[in-house]
This record gives sequence, C-alpha cells and structure tokens, in this order.
Amino acid sequence: MPINFKKHLIVFTRYPEPGTTKTRLIPLIGAEGAADLQRKMTEHTLSQVKRLSTSHELAVEIRYEGGDKNLMQTWLGQDFEYRPQGSGDLGLRMKRSFQDAFRAGATKAVIIGTDIPDITNVIIQKAFDALKLKNLVLGPAKDGGYYLIGLQKNSLSKAIPDLFSGINWGAGDVLEKTIEIAKHSGLSFTLFDVLKDVDHPEDLMIWERSQNTNTTVFNPNRISIIIPAINEADNIANTIESIGPGDKKEVIVVDGGSDDDTVGIAKSLGARVITSATPRARQMNRGAAQATGDVFLFLHADTRLPEKFEDFIFNSFKQPKMVAGAFELRMDSHMPGLRFIERLANWRSRFLKMPYGDQAIFLSSKLFHYLGGFPDIAIMEDFELVRRLRKQGKIVTLPVPVFTSPRRWQNFGILKTTLINQLVIAAYFMGIAPEVIARWYGRSKGISERR
Repeated sequence: MPINFKKHLIVFTRYPEPGTTKTRLIPLIGAEGAADLQRKMTEHTLSQVKRLSTSHELAVEIRYEGGDKNLMQTWLGQDFEYRPQGSGDLGLRMKRSFQDAFRAGATKAVIIGTDIPDITNVIIQKAFDALKLKNLVLGPAKDGGYYLIGLQKNSLSKAIPDLFSGINWGAGDVLEKTIEIAKHSGLSFTLFDVLKDVDHPEDLMIWERSQNTNTTVFNPNRISIIIPAINEADNIANTIESIGPGDKKEVIVVDGGSDDDTVGIAKSLGARVITSATPRARQMNRGAAQATGDVFLFLHADTRLPEKFEDFIFNSFKQPKMVAGAFELRMDSHMPGLRFIERLANWRSRFLKMPYGDQAIFLSSKLFHYLGGFPDIAIMEDFELVRRLRKQGKIVTLPVPVFTSPRRWQNFGILKTTLINQLVIAAYFMGIAPEVIARWYGRSKGISERR
C-alpha cells in the first residue's frame, strides 16, 4: 500500500467460487446463487469504498480468501492492492492486517467485511473521523460480532495481541469480549449503530432492501413521524395532536430520559414511546431503527405540523430528482424581530437547500438507511445529514409552514441566540469536535434550554 497515505482501509472478502462461500445459503439459493450473492455484495461494498477513496487520501487493500491475485484483479480491477488473508483464525488475520498497515505508514486503519449491505462510505468516513479522538472504533453487528474495527497506530502496543486473542470468533459474544479487552487495555473507544449481516436465509431481505434503495419511481404511502423528546410535557401534546389520525401515519416518540410527564402524555395520545440515550441524533436513529414507514419525518417536540402535511409530502416525491424536503419555518410568536429570522431561515432553506431540524426534515426510509442515518455526534446532526443529502439530489422546501416554539429566542434574546447559532456553525466548519461545541453551546444557552 502507498506509504504516503496515512489512512488505510482493509476489506476482507472471499473469491466467489461456488460451494466455498455463503454456504449457509446454499440450501435456499444453491451453490451458484450463493457465489453470485458473494460477488454482488463485494461489488456493492466496494462501490461505497470508491465513493470515499475518490475524494479522500485513502489507501485501500483487499484481503482475500480463495482464488489468487490475478483472479481478484480480473474481478475487481486494478484500483486496489491485493493480499491473501493468510493462515490462522479471524483474529490472527486481522492482527496481521493492522500490523502490515501500520508498518506501511498508516496512522489510522480500518477493517470492514462485505456481508453488511447497509455499510456506506459515510459510515467508513465516520470511522476514520472517530479515530482522531479514540483509540478504537467498532461497528456492532446484529449477530454479536462487529462489521467494522478501526485502530490508531499509537494504540498498537496496547491493542495487539490482546485485542485479537482469546476470542471464539464463531460465538455470539465477540463484540462483548472485544470491549472487555479494550477496557482492560485502557483503550478509548466508540461504538456505531448496529447493522445486520447477510449470512442466513432470513437475512436475504436485507440485501434485497439495499438493492431497491435507488429506485427511480417512489410512491410512498406511509409516514413514520419520529419525535426526539426530553422533558417536553408542555409541548408534546400539541405536537402529537397536530399530526392527526390516519392509518398512513405512525408516531414514535423517543424519550431521552424525561423526569416530567412527557412519556405519559405521549402514550395517552396513542404515540409509540421508546427510550434512548441522548444526544438527539442517537434518539432519532433509534426511532428510525424501529419505524415501519417508507418515509421518515423527524419532528422536534415543540413543533406543530400543518394540516394535511402528509399530502404535501407524498406529492413532493413526484418532483424529478427530489430526495428530501422540509417545511417553511414559522415562529409561534408575534415578536416583530422573529419575522426576520423566519425570512432568513426560509431563504437559506429554499435557495441554499439547507433546511434545519426545526423545519421537520423528511426523506425516504431507504435513503436514510443508505446514508447511515444521522451522524452520531452531539450537535449539528441535522446540518451534517442535509449536507450529505444535497449530494444525492434535490431538497425541496414545501410552501407551507411548521409552527415551532420561539422559546430559544424569547429566553436569550434574538441577537444573542443568532450570534450563538452562527458561532456554532463556524466552529463546526473549523473542525472543532462536536462534543466540545455541544458543551460550549449548553453553557451559553443555559441548562434549561432544550434543543
């Protein structure tokens, strides 16, 4: 691998020879079908890798089993480095891969497999970003293992060999054991969202769903309204009531640990309530993981939707190249200065295609999962998601408003709130860690402020 690249991505896969790959699926789809699935899944994963490597200085290496280098190059092309995984169990092969990457000049290295259709270039980039602050990053798989592992070079002496030894790689506690070792070794680490791999017949629907993500015709008929909340007893009733009845809508309130009557009120109004750790990005991803609609609408707990909002959303998807949308912003107050804030927000949303979370962002569930959901950061999660959406297609601003609480502006003043918001954006663009920005934002806005 090129020594001038500091970030190395290593992809573990197998040459798609019938009878040797995806063997658990052979009774259902046959040896040829299982090999063909292995081929398609590898190519799908590498399409995401190429999206990342074309815009980032990144060395990519394919570590393969079966076949040989010539067969792999004939199959996947000349854009990658190829090396056999070698002998030994999975832990030994991963350990060897990390050691080789760090000897070749990497300061950060990430290993992924090709069994997870929902892994995206965004998730891979998040892993490298996380390694700026953490020694270790893990992407948990539904089966108890992990689909992604990343290490900093300076953690090598601590993590190897302990991190990859003494583990039964076929058991369901691989992730649990790895975390125990990391804690014992003093490694700082972060966990991503859980994704499902394709290994058993019942998993095939995961692959089929991923392949239908980019369909050109999308006719949605059910909306999941996902509401992150914490201590919103004063607002949650009005928010849920604005949604109205109907079998085309489901309401999911994701409570982040309220100690008021938020949960009781939401349940009394027919909402499905689940719990989640904060921050808000994690709450919304948690809600999306359990939602069943083909459209996700993310609604702040102090924001009311307009009448027949679902008709506006369904019709918006008829626009060519439209991938997501939001509503105009209206403050639920007669304060004169807020009219200017509304006009500024709506201009930004309509002409710069940058709506914020308080405008009730919506998109297809398939695209949301394809992009990896909201980034797991403490602040600016809506901003970052919209930036990614802009690369996928057109973002529309519907010509009807949502009505949101003006409490931030009333509590801290229009000028101060505007200034703080702009400083937060500037700090984010400067590369200051979202966790740092969030702590500063909380101190600036006061602990009673709910975002």
